[in-house]
Amino acid sequence: MKLASYIHEGKRSYGIVKVDGVVDLGQRLGDRYIDLKALLQGNGLTEARCYLSDSIDMLIDEITFLPVIEQPGKILCVGMNYSAKREEFDQHDPAPTLFVRFPDSQTGHKSPVLKPHHSSEFDYEGELAVIIGKGGENIGREVALHHVAGYSCYMDGSARDWQHSWYTAGKNWRQTGAFGPWMVTADEIPDPHQLAIRTWLNGRMVLEDNTSSMIHTVAELIEYISTFTHLSPGDVIITGSPGGVGKKRNPPLFMQEGDCIEVEIENIGHLSNMIVEAPAHVLTTAY
Repeated sequence: MKLASYIHEGKRSYGIVKVDGVVDLGQRLGDRYIDLKALLQGNGLTEARCYLSDSIDMLIDEITFLPVIEQPGKILCVGMNYSAKREEFDQHDPAPTLFVRFPDSQTGHKSPVLKPHHSSEFDYEGELAVIIGKGGENIGREVALHHVAGYSCYMDGSARDWQHSWYTAGKNWRQTGAFGPWMVTADEIPDPHQLAIRTWLNGRMVLEDNTSSMIHTVAELIEYISTFTHLSPGDVIITGSPGGVGKKRNPPLFMQEGDCIEVEIENIGHLSNMIVEAPAHVLTTAY
């Protein structure tokens, strides 16, 4: 089952994505589960499946995609999780490299990704996203995949010239992380480590690998992360990008306004976004 968050006729909702369109779950379940995150928190996937055979309510072209989970409680990102990436950056620490993203750093499928005005090194990273469906802490790796609701694509845009000995400043510019198009439920992805993962910049393949190349598996990451923080339904773990990022190319290759960036993961989906230069100044509301 594919589940997406979106706007239709000015209203936020979520639903089941089918070949010919979308079954609107907000219309059917919105009185109990206001959004996809609430559906996961309420253990509502079984209820959602009851509507798989319903006729569609709208065409896919009639919706504006939102990030799969619009307001995750936590977005935990893993760096240096593919061997080729570690070699590029000369990294040797055996422990997972972790950093966080903020919810407002995200955008949806086919929505603009904003190149930070103050960055001249805006890099691409195509990654597998893991959406938590069952909360817990101190989760053993042998049961960890039972805590996964589903998987999605993520383009973890990185302002390299704002990454120093930490990652936060380089990863949290507004609308730099694209998340979508949808979540494929875990029952359709029995092994998340047998998936081809590819990234294209303007039609040129710039990253290509398989999730079998991950150094730390999804189960290991859930075990590790849940030892120091409670994972909740709707939390997102982004599992790292393969080698081939723009920073380490000769010459370097960075994203610019007008570029098209695409991430495709086998059996999950194809995420596509255009790069738009962020304004130099953004007006804020006084409280």
